[in-house]
Amino acid sequence: MSKMLIRLAALAATALFLAGCQTAAEVRANDEGKCRAYGFRPNTDAFAECLQRIDLDRRAAFRATRMEPFMWNQPVVIYARPRRH
Repeated sequence: MSKMLIRLAALAATALFLAGCQTAAEVRANDEGKCRAYGFRPNTDAFAECLQRIDLDRRAAFRATRMEPFMWNQPVVIYARPRRH
């Protein structure tokens, strides 16, 4: 019974994860919309730089959240040997 609950929980977690996913085309369209909203015109160097900055920011945020649980939110425990005189 325990294995069945674990499988059900994993399936539910996977379904929730996939519900929030966007296709690459949807991500690109959203990014282009942001750059247009900032006032950049398509097919210009400034527009391309805007898209690049958004992508770089997204990657940096992903790296930060991926590493955060392992590095920053964990308590650090330091064990010391008792001193002998």
